Amino acid sequence: MSDPASPALPPPLAQALAALSFEALTPVQAQALPALLDGRDVIAQARTGSGKTVAFGLGLLARIDAGGPLQALVLVPTRELADQVGKSLRQLARFLPNLKLSILCGGVPLRVQLESLVHVPQVVVGTPGRILEHLEKGSLELSALRVLVLDEADRMLDMGFVDAMRDVVRFAPRDCQTNLFSATFPEEIRALSREFQRDPVEIEVDDGAAATGIVHRFYTVEPDRKLDALAWLLAEHKPASAMIFCNTRRDTQDVAAALDQRGWSVLALHGDLEQRDRDEVLVRFANRSCSLLVATDVAARGLDIAELELVILYDMASDVDTYVHRVGRTGRAGRSGLALTLCTPREQARVDAVAERLGRP
Repeated sequence: MSDPASPALPPPLAQALAALSFEALTPVQAQALPALLDGRDVIAQARTGSGKTVAFGLGLLARIDAGGPLQALVLVPTRELADQVGKSLRQLARFLPNLKLSILCGGVPLRVQLESLVHVPQVVVGTPGRILEHLEKGSLELSALRVLVLDEADRMLDMGFVDAMRDVVRFAPRDCQTNLFSATFPEEIRALSREFQRDPVEIEVDDGAAATGIVHRFYTVEPDRKLDALAWLLAEHKPASAMIFCNTRRDTQDVAAALDQRGWSVLALHGDLEQRDRDEVLVRFANRSCSLLVATDVAARGLDIAELELVILYDMASDVDTYVHRVGRTGRAGRSGLALTLCTPREQARVDAVAERLGRP
């Protein structure tokens, strides 16, 4: 990493960044890292794909003594995001000897995780409910914890994890560095910051500046013509890989079935699938064995598909924050992307709200 303004990192982390061909820090990384490395609490807001994971990952790994007790815990809303964060942290820690990282989420038998915890990890990534279960059973011990990260905190609030988050925080030492990363800053997030953090450094990366690589287009259609409009957009753009968002499980299944009948290679992803089936769908889509993934918001976080060129909102997002999370699947890490939204005439107010967030008339 050749950026002369980059903060000094321990040699193993600098070596990992060089091996990963990092040339320069993203805005959120450049703003957050000095405070993170200094041990300050940080509350940071930046859109998905802006590099938040590398920011807090470097910060926590710089404070770890490999081979010691559990020292860093990252809470995330979904297993998909836990897997993604775990993968990123392992890449950053590749030159740190004797470091163990465990991923602890629901959907995996507790017995299997208990056996793995016989050898104590220094870093754990997991979902709030499963982490709390381990803490209450005594299979995790946070007395030596140095860094606690709440990643995608707004999504954890949306999913009803606030009580579990509070309970996990109560197990952590009072002097633990607590970092809160979020794609949006609703008042509930600021309230959590006041509750959990001590004099945090606040970082807010402007949405408009961060999203300049994404082209946003909106198409007004009658509800009974949406499927035809979707087929036309796909035929027009011919994407090698695209995500299509629906608001309900039933619409997800119906749209995927209709596209399959029209000859597209398509899979559906929603919360009613068993975790094993969800994992299989994600692997197949990531490996490009299918070109289209029709999904509910269960896939709006934690799915990092390289060079995803197109996102289509078959159903208009219920609010601006959900829109931001959905379109954030494309245009990641400085790449360009395209976000197309189908909206009915009655949804114009939602479109106007999105346009205002994007800074457009």
